[in-house]
Amino acid sequence: MRNRLCLPLLVFTLFIWAPRSLTALSDTPFVESRRTPGALALVEAGRPAELLVDGDDWPGVLRAARDLRDDFERVTGQLPALRESTEAIGRELVVIGTIGRSRLIDELIREGKIDVGETAGRWEGYLIQSVASPWPGVERALVIAGSDRRGTIYGIYELSEQIGVSPWYWWADVPARESEALYVPEGTRITDAPAIRYRGIFINDEAPALSGWAAEKFGGFNHRMYGHVFELILRLRGNYLWPAMWRPRAFIDDDPENARLADDYGIVIGTSHHEPMMRAHDEWGRYGDGPWDYSRNAEKLKQFWRGGVERVKSADKIVTLGMRGDGDEAMSEDTNIALLEKVVADQREILSEVLDRPLPEIPQVWALYKEVQGYYEKGMRVPDDVTLLWADDNWGNIRRLPAPDERERTGGAGVYYHFDYVGGPRNYKWMNVTPITKVWEQMHLAREYGADRIWIVNVGDLKPMEFPIEFFLTYAWNPERWPYERLEEYSKTWATREFGEEFAAEIASLINGYSKLNRQRTPELLTPETFSPIHYNEAEGVIGEWR
Repeated sequence: MRNRLCLPLLVFTLFIWAPRSLTALSDTPFVESRRTPGALALVEAGRPAELLVDGDDWPGVLRAARDLRDDFERVTGQLPALRESTEAIGRELVVIGTIGRSRLIDELIREGKIDVGETAGRWEGYLIQSVASPWPGVERALVIAGSDRRGTIYGIYELSEQIGVSPWYWWADVPARESEALYVPEGTRITDAPAIRYRGIFINDEAPALSGWAAEKFGGFNHRMYGHVFELILRLRGNYLWPAMWRPRAFIDDDPENARLADDYGIVIGTSHHEPMMRAHDEWGRYGDGPWDYSRNAEKLKQFWRGGVERVKSADKIVTLGMRGDGDEAMSEDTNIALLEKVVADQREILSEVLDRPLPEIPQVWALYKEVQGYYEKGMRVPDDVTLLWADDNWGNIRRLPAPDERERTGGAGVYYHFDYVGGPRNYKWMNVTPITKVWEQMHLAREYGADRIWIVNVGDLKPMEFPIEFFLTYAWNPERWPYERLEEYSKTWATREFGEEFAAEIASLINGYSKLNRQRTPELLTPETFSPIHYNEAEGVIGEWR
């Protein structure tokens, strides 16, 4: 394994030896193993179809197209041609492009070969359609057309998953399902787009596991390591990252290529709930001058924050506003609301000056985490275009959701959630203790109450949380697809894709079962006194459940 082992040994053994089956989490499967009349051959006799993309499309689209080429090689053992011109192309193609950016896609639209009315202008939407005779000499093409760069990328990775490549192929060494023949039926037409605008993960509490591995394999949390993180997020249909920030880490300062590469991939970068203005917390220790105290050191802090925004002027980002105490701590007891509102006002003035755009056009978030929610409840307010990010209680229970009048804010609302926590009264980390039934309940409530602009989850050091991470992002993409009654089906489908069909039901039961039992009392909170050995057979009952 590239990372440390995080699943039970039994599951790991099945993971290696179980046969694969063609399974994707999509409710709209369009790849089949048998040819039907008029079908397009993605793979026939072990040979993959050629890929066609406009070389002037977005860098992230061109990179994802290369991933698709590599995915076809994983499935067939042969690398398909990736072309940028319609000259000397094959009879069957996969055509990839972004509406308004790709000459290929725009030509198909002008010629009436595809209708993008349901897709154009949507946030991160895509169309996947089988088209007959798109160009002279071409019999059929599977067209992937995105409304924007990420829409195109999600369409590409939807095809990757459906041909048999798991989003976890790299991080969890999931083998691709090898196929000699794959087809797309005639008449295939799929449109899709996300329900939640920003869907992301927060890598946090990453030492010593992920930090030690990153140092050993890549020399640290640099762009070579983060490239794999960015790809994973996109394959899981996410778009947003709060990067690792435990001292001594600083995403942009440690490696300026991190931010540039994120933008190339199409990842929206932010900073955590207590790191304002695109600055990592550790950077104040490196470059700050004086105390982290706005009442005594406002000019130095404004200068520091201005520098954070200036270096990512052109990047796709959400700017965290506000201020907590130094080191993710509460502000001093004498901190007053007027001072904190001035902090936000001054930060927004910096944004307006540096980015030279109207403030409502700059995505901004104020995280109502721990004591900050108390400031809000005591009357602190931020401008209407700032997203209010409501938080859970660090244990998976959202503390508060928008009231009716708060749902009218132009900035909307979101949720900061936890699968991992380091802090008082006790930590929980290292393994998954959050059943997806709990995740579903809380995020369903969030959407029902209008907290649907940003969903971001603290995933710790990433590796133990594959199952809940994917559910969180999958549910954020389309909540209607996975009602509560289908969660067992989701679990089995996920296990089938990762481990094969033979043992999928048992593996799904194991993954759901250990997270349920761990949730009753997380491992870090167990003591010899937790379960009674003498009253009501409590200890024996718990041991029996585990057995």
